[in-house]
Amino acid sequence: MTDPEQPAAWAPIRAELRRAVPDSVWHHWLEPLRALRADPGRLDLEAPDAIRPWVGDRFGGLLQDCAEAVLGPGVTVALAAPDAPTEPARPAVADSLDVHPRHSFGQFVIGDSNRLAHAGALAVAELPGLAYNPLFICGPPGLGKTHLLHSIAGYLAEYAPATTVRYTTAEGFTNHFLAALHGDGIEAFKLAYRGVDVLLVDDVQFLQAKVKTEEEFFHTFNALHEAGAQIVLTSDRLPRDLDAMEARLRERFEAGLVCDVQAPDPATRRTILAKRVAQDAVADVDPAALDLIAAQVTANVRALEGALVRIVAYGSLTGRDVTPQLAEEVLAGLYPELSRRRRAPTVEEVQVATAEAFGVTVDALVSSSRAGAVAWPRQVAMYLARELTGQTLPAIGRAFGGRNHTTVMHACGRTAERMAGDPGVSVVVVRLRESLRGG
Repeated sequence: MTDPEQPAAWAPIRAELRRAVPDSVWHHWLEPLRALRADPGRLDLEAPDAIRPWVGDRFGGLLQDCAEAVLGPGVTVALAAPDAPTEPARPAVADSLDVHPRHSFGQFVIGDSNRLAHAGALAVAELPGLAYNPLFICGPPGLGKTHLLHSIAGYLAEYAPATTVRYTTAEGFTNHFLAALHGDGIEAFKLAYRGVDVLLVDDVQFLQAKVKTEEEFFHTFNALHEAGAQIVLTSDRLPRDLDAMEARLRERFEAGLVCDVQAPDPATRRTILAKRVAQDAVADVDPAALDLIAAQVTANVRALEGALVRIVAYGSLTGRDVTPQLAEEVLAGLYPELSRRRRAPTVEEVQVATAEAFGVTVDALVSSSRAGAVAWPRQVAMYLARELTGQTLPAIGRAFGGRNHTTVMHACGRTAERMAGDPGVSVVVVRLRESLRGG
């Protein structure tokens, strides 16, 4: 009979051990073990001095397997002497992958495309369960959603080590749930996910159309939320666009803070590249090469960093410095469509193309006139210059008759609003943008 003061998860682990060994082995070596702590990240066992070394050497693998069968992958098993102090609890931060050391808040490059998501993630890391609950981060692949999840886990591991954190993917949650069903370990599964302070779930869209798993996740979500635990989810789309997911789950996802991440603007892409060069201590990189990469690789951060890695590797293997010429050669092989546009357009080229498209002169664009026939083309030109050239807001303002950066910001915001509200306007601006890009 087990000690009622021992952790609840120890009973099913003991049962797994009991089934795995003969009676004589059980009674002599394993039955004397007592659990000091059993949570999703760690199992601490007390073993008498006489048997502790042998149990560790002979049954360490079995203890690990049985603990993982109940508590999930990544559990640390430790044996201690009676009355010995145990190591403080550390967060369980992973199922199948470790928290990436580069995926921290300090290494996350903030731009207009991800500012809200970053602020939300930092807020829940500093005040889990109190800031935004749940936090739902959505956006296409490769834009930093997983980076933010790892940043939260790493922040808590450093500044709140007593907080239990579980990171998983939707696929990992599903696989663990199915294994628990088939192995009669559903109560232990519930403890593993509902007994934490922070639950981080990546790619939650993959729970769609899995009826039993969705139901279990629904109850897990409710149990955590009612207990005041923090929940952070990522997805490739907004909750309302998860058409195959139960409405009750979508409603809960939307009950907290929903924020999206988008493709980074040229200035943010340039900063990401510069930070990666500094991290990797790459020498002999021409800043103009980074400008070219940032201007041409626009899909996502993963593609951007991948292009940089390939260019640096090619330069190292061929004994060449990373110059714009080298970057252009490698990018032409990676992205054949880029061969039609060797460089980013200048502000002047944007002005000429916009003036031609709207039937005005460049002199009018840079003049002080506020007439509607000139003001709107000027706003479009500023918007495209901001998006395509990589120039700073003050530099763009100077090119438009000495205007200040707030005027450029207003022009960009106004253009984006009109594009969102008027499909006709959007078509005109997109065609002009693709023309400038060489598409």
